[in-house]
Amino acid sequence: MRKLFALVAISMLVWVATPSSLSAQEKTDDVAAAIARLEQQWAGAQKTGDAAVVAPMLAEGFINTDGEGRVVGKTQLLSHFKGGTWEQNEISDVKVTVYGNTAIATGTWTGKGVESDGSKVDSHERWTDAWVKMPNGKWQCVASHQSEVKQ
Repeated sequence: MRKLFALVAISMLVWVATPSSLSAQEKTDDVAAAIARLEQQWAGAQKTGDAAVVAPMLAEGFINTDGEGRVVGKTQLLSHFKGGTWEQNEISDVKVTVYGNTAIATGTWTGKGVESDGSKVDSHERWTDAWVKMPNGKWQCVASHQSEVKQ
């Protein structure tokens, strides 16, 4: 019995002394990097007009407020992807802050081209996206906001 107790005690000490595979900061850094990659994928898909890439990134209740104050949902936002042509459509200065199961991403967007409705675009904007880790473990954007940068 003493040998069994000693074996259990030693096992517990080894388990407690063994560091976890990732620290809390490493996990946060991994989430921030994953969200930054999703933002880059989103921008790339916007440039090529590939709404199918972005659709699974957006929550069903996703809401977007654009630089002119218009508010649209997921379906309307994705419909703007088709048919546009872009000389430039890129994001930069991406920063992600993680708060548990929520992440806030900010950055800048520069776009020059023609929207699917034929309107010309030559704009520089700041944007903020709110991401939430859903119950299935997948990160989805629930809200986005853009503001024009005055030049």
